[in-house]
Amino acid sequence: MSIIKDFLFQLTLMVIPIFIYFTFLTERVKSSRNRTVLMTILWGISIIFCMSFPVNFGHNARVELRIIPLLFGSLYSGFWSGIFLSALIILYRLYFGISIGFYNTVLVLLFSLPVILFFQKSFASSKKEKRVKIAVGLSFYYCLIGLTFSGILRGFSIEYLKVQVIHLFFVAVVTWFFTTLNETIREIHQLRFEMQNSEKLRVISELTSVFAHEIRNPMQVTRGFLQLLNEPDLPNKKKEYIQMSIDELDRANEIINDFLSFGKPSINNHERIDVGYQLQRVVNIIQSYSLNHNVEIKTDFLNNCWIYANPQKLHQSLINILKNAVESMPNGGIVWFSCTSTDDGYIKITIKDQGIGMTKKQLDQLGSPFYSLKESGTGLGMMVSFQIVRSFKGKVEVNSEKDRGTEFIILLPQVV
Repeated sequence: MSIIKDFLFQLTLMVIPIFIYFTFLTERVKSSRNRTVLMTILWGISIIFCMSFPVNFGHNARVELRIIPLLFGSLYSGFWSGIFLSALIILYRLYFGISIGFYNTVLVLLFSLPVILFFQKSFASSKKEKRVKIAVGLSFYYCLIGLTFSGILRGFSIEYLKVQVIHLFFVAVVTWFFTTLNETIREIHQLRFEMQNSEKLRVISELTSVFAHEIRNPMQVTRGFLQLLNEPDLPNKKKEYIQMSIDELDRANEIINDFLSFGKPSINNHERIDVGYQLQRVVNIIQSYSLNHNVEIKTDFLNNCWIYANPQKLHQSLINILKNAVESMPNGGIVWFSCTSTDDGYIKITIKDQGIGMTKKQLDQLGSPFYSLKESGTGLGMMVSFQIVRSFKGKVEVNSEKDRGTEFIILLPQVV
């Protein structure tokens, strides 16, 4: 039973460096050189423990698994790691005194280390199956060399040969297991890395679509006002149209800045704003667009309602919803746009149209990326609108019936 415990302890000494490498070093240590140095140190510690706590068979027979950390350090970390670990084995064996065991260790390393280092480049460039074969073959060769020199120096006996043969096959099996384990974990990490890169590309693709969708809204509004400025019978609202065009260009610039800073630590730039005033500005912006679609916007805003929010983002969210409401009525109609306060401390913004409405299935998918009822729509505008409201610690409720219109209710926390 004591022998089994000793072998299990030796196996644990093999697992710990592999566990530390894949759990901590691959993610936190970016430099491959630093990872190599740290792994060499870990394998060196493993060697020292293996040699310090060997498996004893009687008085003269003792075996341990120092070949495995030496093999892994040499094959995975390269030439200098193999040299360092071999020197460590010799120096630590010298610490126990000069004896037949010391000479045996030096001779085995002299005959086996050059072979291990010779196969190192082939191992590094090989695939999983071949790597396993190379590692098992080298461990088998190392043990054969050890058995041969041990027999020459100590003399051959049946009992001693039994121990060495058991050790040889045990080392080969353990090497096969840990090489397979190590290679499998490496494959999993590689797949994970590739999936992360794929996810980054997908996010970039989504952001590109969102960017194009969001920047199009202020461009269309500005274009509409510039068209009005070109009319010969221009009303007395020239300055107002110019100011609104400038405001929309500023909003486009804000959206560009938001996307350029995506992924960086966000700065909370919310401020105390009057909801009624901001909603009237939104109506002024969308008014010409709605008139072109024969849609009337009726408003009912409660004065002196205050919330903490980013006014630009609030405009962005409401313009998206209002624009969708206008476009949902191809034959014209009315959009009701109101703002009231609730008894439970919220500002309630309601946008109700007489449009085509939605089925329950369509309603459930509303706000999902790339889901839109419009032929040229991406669905990202509505998704962004929902996210903006949530960023203000608000919530969105949507009620709709097919061919009977849609009602958006936005609840935002009120401040005094």
